[in-house]
Amino acid sequence: MKALRLSLLIIAAIAIGIIYLAWGKPSGLILTQVRIPRLLLTLLTGMVLGGVGSVYQLMLSNPLAEPYILGISSGSAFGSILMGVLGLSLLMPIGGFAGAMVTMFLVWGLAGRGGGFDRSRLLIGGVITGMFFAAGISLLMYLFLKDTVVILGTLMGNLGRIFTIGEYRVFLGLAALSLALLFWLYSQSSTLDIMSGSDLYAGSVGIKVSSLRKRVFVLSSILIGITVAYAGIIGFVGLIVPHVARFYVGPSQKKVYPLSLFIGAFFLLLCDFIAQNITVLELPVGVITSAIGCPFFMWLMLKKS
Repeated sequence: MKALRLSLLIIAAIAIGIIYLAWGKPSGLILTQVRIPRLLLTLLTGMVLGGVGSVYQLMLSNPLAEPYILGISSGSAFGSILMGVLGLSLLMPIGGFAGAMVTMFLVWGLAGRGGGFDRSRLLIGGVITGMFFAAGISLLMYLFLKDTVVILGTLMGNLGRIFTIGEYRVFLGLAALSLALLFWLYSQSSTLDIMSGSDLYAGSVGIKVSSLRKRVFVLSSILIGITVAYAGIIGFVGLIVPHVARFYVGPSQKKVYPLSLFIGAFFLLLCDFIAQNITVLELPVGVITSAIGCPFFMWLMLKKS
């Protein structure tokens, strides 16, 4: 039964990808300069959000954990928006990365207690820090009214970025870095499964818990910083996708993580296709992910109860 479900999922994903590229019979120029770059950005963003969401939920033992809850998305968005309103659009990825890192260190500092680690304090620290950067974004919106479109595009999710040749090369380089970091997170799946039980047991079997946890949060913050800088804040993908993956393959992170990458990529692709075609005016993709994700997540909770 599980094999059939996975087969149907793969077939559906392939169909979505073909329709996404071929819809409307685009010219060769539109296909190569608009559709394919947008496809790559969408797939990468969905993979990062789905994969990082599964890691956060496992490490924090919290089914609601995701980059937005921990404030990293807000911090990254603030850094990216700051570069954008200052006219430094080429530096928006760097701003997003810097904002994510600053947020991560702030949240980590709030979570630390006597050199230890408190998951509850991490979540509370994430919410507080996220609210702080959200206020900063509101201030930028007030001060730079002429850049409202850029700011709203970041806040609501925007996958329709038009790349110059230089920007596209930078993006491809950062995409390659992101794939390498995603693979590293996959290589730690078995270790993270052990850590999810208790730090004491993980330490007893030779795992350097504190250093590994810091590396995971730093590298995942880099991933979120890159994606938010290019695609903005897109909710619900990092929250709901890992739950769907566990429905298919069970709780093992070594199975959940790669499936979260796959489902995240093609779920976001489907949402972006709907956002482009549901009305004459293209909608922000974050509106679609929330509209689909919220009722689906409620259904999933009712099904499990």
